[in-house]
Amino acid sequence: MLNKKIEFIAHEDYFNLKEDYPTPIKLNIPEWFKKLNHNYNTHTVKGCIPFLDSLTSGYVLYMPIDFQITHNINNEKEIKDTFFKVGDFFQEHVNYSQINLNTMKPEVHPIFQLEGSPYVEKNKNLPFYKILNPWIIKTPPGYSCLFVPPLNNTDDRFSIIPAIVDTDTFPRHINFPIVINGDKYPILETVIKKSTPYVQIIPFKRDSWKMDIKKTTSKKIRKEGWSWGLTMLNVYKNKIWSKKSWR
Repeated sequence: MLNKKIEFIAHEDYFNLKEDYPTPIKLNIPEWFKKLNHNYNTHTVKGCIPFLDSLTSGYVLYMPIDFQITHNINNEKEIKDTFFKVGDFFQEHVNYSQINLNTMKPEVHPIFQLEGSPYVEKNKNLPFYKILNPWIIKTPPGYSCLFVPPLNNTDDRFSIIPAIVDTDTFPRHINFPIVINGDKYPILETVIKKSTPYVQIIPFKRDSWKMDIKKTTSKKIRKEGWSWGLTMLNVYKNKIWSKKSWR
């Protein structure tokens, strides 16, 4: 079966820097997961292939620039606010239309656009700012992309708001609104450093589906379960799993 191709396209000025190109997310497996020991005596999540698939499916975007955040701090009017800052060079010289990194006037979603959602409270009732992404993402006809925070490997300070984009026809940069983790950090002063993984991209083919609800019997469940008890390790991997390729 031929591999499908996903394209990441950036303006030549940014492309030629050769900084923080997107990669298969399998190259970003967390160290804590690598250190786990899964064997006959110790069963850990390292032996759970569905969990591994969540860590290795798709591609990852890295923060293209150091991004300083001061969140839920009083401004000059003594009103709670959020402040963002990047390096002076980008604020003064970078052309927004070319590289999409200028944050002098960051894109923002007012809170009324998500009124009633749990994101508003988590973000301390403050506007949702966007991280500007220098890459245009292109998939083959009929394929879209799911954009989520890195699955089971999310930064505990912030996360993007998940979305699906029809990347076969959308011709522009996809920028990502972020939610500050106010549950853990009521006040946050931090720098999201350049090269921090922050978006997982999972391409998929658009299909139409119809739901069907059925019943089964105890006899059938017992029959299908017999083989699962014959081995202690790697049952799902050996009997069910379909290996994926992400390059």
